[in-house]
Parts: sequence; C-alpha cells; structure tokens
Amino acid sequence: MAASFNRVILLGNLTRTPELRHIPNGTAVSDIGVAVNDRRKGPSGDWIDETTFVDITLWGRTAEIAAEYLTKGSPVLIEGRLKLDTWESDGQKRSKLKVIGEKMQLIGSNQRNADDSGGYSRQDSQKYQSGGSQQYSRSPQQPAPPQDYYDAVSDGDEPPF
Repeated sequence: MAASFNRVILLGNLTRTPELRHIPNGTAVSDIGVAVNDRRKGPSGDWIDETTFVDITLWGRTAEIAAEYLTKGSPVLIEGRLKLDTWESDGQKRSKLKVIGEKMQLIGSNQRNADDSGGYSRQDSQKYQSGGSQQYSRSPQQPAPPQDYYDAVSDGDEPPF
C-alpha cells in the first residue's frame, strides 16, 4: 500500500472576523474563512485573477489567538490537513471539503497602538516583535520539520517523500 500525505499550506486574507466558541468539554474552536488569490496569464496573454475561498477550523490555543488578534482582511498563513465533512439534508447527501488548521502564522505588522480596539497591547507589541509575524501551533511540543524539507519543496524539485 502506498503512503499518503495530507498537508495544506495557505496564505491569504480572512473573509470574516473569527468568532470563538467552546465545545462542551471546554476546548476552544473557531471557524474562519480565508480568501486565497491566484494570478496567471490566460490564453490571450491577459492576466486572470482567481480567488478561492477556503473554510478552516482552528482548535485550542490557536483558535483563541485567531479570535484575539485577527479581523476581517487580516493576512494569515495556515498549515493543516484536508477533511471531508459529509451529512444528509432533506434526503440529499451533502459534503464539503475544509481544512483543519494545525499551525497559524500571523502576517504583517504587529505594531498597533494600545488604543486600537481588539488590537495588541503595548506589551504584546514588544513581546511579538520579531520580523512582523508570529507562528502558533496546535501542538507546540511537536518539532518543526527540518529546514532542508522547506528548501526541497520551495526550489521546484520533487517533494522529499
């Protein structure tokens, strides 16, 4: 049997401000939407812009941070896995492909005033000032892949598996 690999990396902008909720056992969950843009040349040589809207579910501390720091339009990088949800409605079988977000990286400037509603406090701004982005993960004890993994994927070679 061949091995399988289920990994998604998305960089886009939030389509709505995240809303935090908790399931009965107290775990935080947030459903977000991300718009991912693709630009390519069409057959006539004109540029074609295509936007794909992706639904993402975040869990635990990652969901809490998204609800605290992100708003509609915020740029964000999400790494996760695909999941197919299926259900029946009015006798019709339905399904929807979505992403379970396992890692999240805030993109852009973290330098907001303490007066901004819903923004970073002055302490947060100093704490998170490291190149304009922060990464949050569902399982912080899990080690990150080695750097040569990203180098192999990003230089156009075949994936390292």
